[in-house]
Amino acid sequence: MLCINNLCTDAYFNLASEEYLFHYFSEDIFMLWQNEPSVIIGKHQNVWAEVNLDFVRKKQIKIARRFSGGGAVYHDLGNLNLTFIENNSNADFDKFSKQMLNLLTTIGVDAKSDERRALTIDGLKISGSAQCIHKKKVMYHATLLFSTDLKVLYSALHSDPGQLKDKDAVQRPASVKSVESPVTNISDHLSKPFPINDFKKRIMNYFLTNLTENQAYTFKEDDLIMINHLSEEKYATSDWNLKGSLLK
Repeated sequence: MLCINNLCTDAYFNLASEEYLFHYFSEDIFMLWQNEPSVIIGKHQNVWAEVNLDFVRKKQIKIARRFSGGGAVYHDLGNLNLTFIENNSNADFDKFSKQMLNLLTTIGVDAKSDERRALTIDGLKISGSAQCIHKKKVMYHATLLFSTDLKVLYSALHSDPGQLKDKDAVQRPASVKSVESPVTNISDHLSKPFPINDFKKRIMNYFLTNLTENQAYTFKEDDLIMINHLSEEKYATSDWNLKGSLLK
C-alpha cells in the first residue's frame, strides 16, 4: 500500500486528488490530509438544504462537493481526513473503521463504531465516513475531529430552511439529507494532551510500520498536473459544488 502524507490544505485539490488516485492508480492507497475551513457535501446533496450559506460566505468558508455519497461535514485544520483506496470486488468497509479504532487505542482513546460506521467517544461523534465503489475498486474516507472549532462546525452546518425558497436554489427532491449528531474533539479525551501534528506523525508511522510492504509516496510532477487540472475543471467550479452538475 502506498501511504501519502498530503500537505495541501485546499479542499478542491484534495478532493480532486482522491478521484485521481481512485481512477488512475493500480496500487492500494492510504492518504492523510487536512483542509482549511471548508464544508464538504455529498455527491447527491442539496447545498441550500445543508449549509448555512450566509455564515459560510461571511467566514469565507469554502463549499466543496465530493464524488462519494453521504452527508455534509465541516473541515478545518483541527480535523484530519483519512482516505483508503483498495482493489477489491468484495468491499468490507468495516475493516477500515476497525483500523481507525485500533489506531485510536494507540493514543489511549477508547472509541466505538455504530451501525453507520461513525466513531464515537461516550456517545459523541468524532468521525464520519463515506464510501464509493466502482468496478473492482473501493474507497472509504473518514474524518477525525481532533481540535476542530465546534462552534463554527455547528453554525456552518445549520442551514436555514428559508434558503430553499431562494431564487437561485437548486431543487433536488431526491437529495440525501445529513444525519445530525452531537460531536466532540479527540483532544478533549486525551490523558496527556499533544498537538495535532504529533497525531499526524503517529498516524503515518502506524500505517508505514503496520505492514512491511507499505511505503511512503509523494505526488510527482505528472500527478500534480493531473490533479490540478481536475480541480480547476471540476472541483473548483460552482456548477459542480452548488448545482451538482458534471455528475459522472
